[in-house]
Formats: sequence, C-alpha cells, structure tokens
Amino acid sequence: MLGTIVNALAIIAGSITGLLFSRGIPEHYKVTVQNGVGLSVVLIGVKSALVADNLLVVIISIVIGSICGELARIENRLEQLGTYLETKVAGRNGDNGESSFAKGFVTASLVFCVGSMAIVGSLESGLTGNHQTLFAKSVLDGVTSIIFASTMGLGVAFSAAAVFIYQGAITLTAVFMKSFLVATTVQEMTSAGGLLILAIGLNMLGLTRIRVGNMLPAIFMPLLYFAVRQWLP
Repeated sequence: MLGTIVNALAIIAGSITGLLFSRGIPEHYKVTVQNGVGLSVVLIGVKSALVADNLLVVIISIVIGSICGELARIENRLEQLGTYLETKVAGRNGDNGESSFAKGFVTASLVFCVGSMAIVGSLESGLTGNHQTLFAKSVLDGVTSIIFASTMGLGVAFSAAAVFIYQGAITLTAVFMKSFLVATTVQEMTSAGGLLILAIGLNMLGLTRIRVGNMLPAIFMPLLYFAVRQWLP
C-alpha cells in the first residue's frame, strides 16, 4: 500500500500548490492551459489504446463494461459524491448548472484511476512489493494535479481519496488475481483504459460529453474473459 499512499499524498500536495497559484492566473490563461492538458490526455489515451493485439477483446470489453456501468450509474454516483463533498467543504449546494467542484473531482479521479500505470503499478505493488511504478505515477499525478487544481479548483484534491480506494483495492486483491494476470490480459486492460483516457481528453476539450465513469468496468472485462476461457474445456 506504500505506493498508493504516496500517490494520494502527491495529489493532495499538487492540488494545494495549484490552488495557491490559481489566484494570480487570469481566466483566459486557465482555459488555454486546460485545453493543452486535454490535448495531452488525448495523446496519452491514443498511445495506451494501441498496445493490445486482440482488439476484439477490447471492443467487447468496452461494450459489456459500458452496459454494466450504465446499470450501476457509476458516473452519476461520482457526481453526486462530488456535489456532496462540495456541500460539506465549500458550503455550496452545486445545483446551479454543473458544479466546478464536482467536475474537478470526477475528471481528476477518472484521469488518475484509469491509466495503465494505476493498474500495472497497483498490481506490481500487491504481487511483488515493487512500488517503483506507483512512485513514478505519483510524480506525474502531482504535477498534473497542480494544473488541474489551478483550473478546476478544490475538487481535484479530493480525487486523492478515489485514487487511494481504487488502487488500494487492486493492490490488496492482486494476490487472488495472480493466475489471470498474463501479459496479454494486462495489455488488453491497458488498451481499454487508454480508450477511456482518450474519451476524458475529448470531454476536457469540450468536443464530446461521454459518460466515461460508466465505462470503468470495461477495464476489468479482459480479466473476466481470461477467467471464463480458462474454465471452459
């Protein structure tokens, strides 16, 4: 869990730094910076999405995962959580339009959670005790949270809790998934995650309004596929 703890603390530290810097940044600079980050997220998503060889598994994973996420209403629940946190921390109800607090919380949580480093790093941490990938991710997330917080506000800092729960859960359960985590499966999980990152980038640029949160189960569908294939004669 050490890598996950460091990652969460890096996000909090970066967010605080970003909030301090944001007070002196004109609004048009914030918009330009956020667009630049959105383009960078698109690039990361495209690069990650192309690592898998079996694209059919990735496509099926996206479809089935999206159905599961829609049934569970994951994105709505994330937004409700962000709005609830805003009422407790910022003292606003966030009901007039889209809450910037909730938007920062949801966007940052998705960006920090769905990447390949979050998955692979958490698995390495749980299986081998090697935290190097998560330490590297901590540096990247810390820098990214500075930019996010300067443009999207306090909600970004609370994404550290989502990262802690998400990566911590993967780390703690990794030992039980060890037999399923072959290289091909990890590649397919990474590719599905890359597509979600690409969608997040497009949302940040205002080009789409894809409910990425509802697609989160897609990342773990390759694990289910491999497990079913192993059990079938």
